[in-house]
Amino acid sequence: MKKYIRYALLALLWGAVAAYILYAGATARSLRAGRKVSRVEIEVVDSSSAGYLVSGRMVRGWISHSGIPTSGTAVDDVPLTAIEELIAKNGFVDRVDAYVSYSGVLHIDISQRKPLLRLLTDGMDSYVTPEGYVFAAPRASSLYVPVVTGTYRPPFPASYAGPVRGHIDAGIAALDKRIAELEREKYPFYKRELQNDRNISALRRMRIKKQWWRLESSAEFDKRVDELRRHKVEMRRKYRYEARMIQEGIDRIVQRQEAERAKQKKLEKSYEDFMKLLTFVEFIEDDDFWRSEVVQIAARTTSSGALEVELVPRSGRHTILFGRIEQVERKFEKLLRFYRSGLQNIGWDAYRTIDVRYNDQVVCKK
Repeated sequence: MKKYIRYALLALLWGAVAAYILYAGATARSLRAGRKVSRVEIEVVDSSSAGYLVSGRMVRGWISHSGIPTSGTAVDDVPLTAIEELIAKNGFVDRVDAYVSYSGVLHIDISQRKPLLRLLTDGMDSYVTPEGYVFAAPRASSLYVPVVTGTYRPPFPASYAGPVRGHIDAGIAALDKRIAELEREKYPFYKRELQNDRNISALRRMRIKKQWWRLESSAEFDKRVDELRRHKVEMRRKYRYEARMIQEGIDRIVQRQEAERAKQKKLEKSYEDFMKLLTFVEFIEDDDFWRSEVVQIAARTTSSGALEVELVPRSGRHTILFGRIEQVERKFEKLLRFYRSGLQNIGWDAYRTIDVRYNDQVVCKK
């Protein structure tokens, strides 16, 4: 009997706890439903000494112009998803979280992207992250990162925002589709080729027998043989011409396909050069001396499509002709030795250009 009483008491206790939880939840929902947003707090959680791309003032302006209700709105009616989508559509925003606290404060936490460099080339003004994500530089941004200038043509248009690899993959996929379309253009030629081969085979099988039942004479038979020979000669000429026209048509399509494949290779090569440029800038940024010494990077695309860079140093008035982004460590080591053993004795303003493009030598011009 005592056992049943104990179970009953436990059941009543847990029932009371459950009732209290339901009551507290309902009360909290009731209080929250009547509460309104009192203020908006915006925090850029990863702003640094390098500067900022997005500020609280900018975000408030976006929300104000969008017409999304915030202050004075019931906390349950605040469109948090719409706020997050509004802010996230800016390419320089990496992540955004919007939520309303129990006290009625709308919190918006923003994580901005961390650019590695700024591209000011070929009519472009964009930031690029180390992973290869590119986005247009905001007008009100203030961020200190290396600047790449010059006539370099990156593998994406000035209006593009997003991962560069994604743009390259989309371009290659479009070219693959075009190559497949061109392959289908060969089908009519293949049908003509098959029919032409059948005609040639039929021509080879053509024979003449003497019509003995008609008492055909040898002269009449020889005449028919000559006619058949002339016919075969004429038809062979026609079929050879047809075969040549078919092959020329196929070859023209193959050439167009090869041109599309060459575009694919060019896209991949331009992407490789672009990633080399990012790695090159990272190398400079990771070295204390070169980070302070190199004040500008000028990149250009040569007539062959290769990427070459020139460096403007802080010391002296010369320009460093670095060339292609290859053997980077060796070139910088060679340049550093020349700085220490040469320019310190000769003078930092002695030369107009310092060329490190050649193996085991530094070529200077006044």
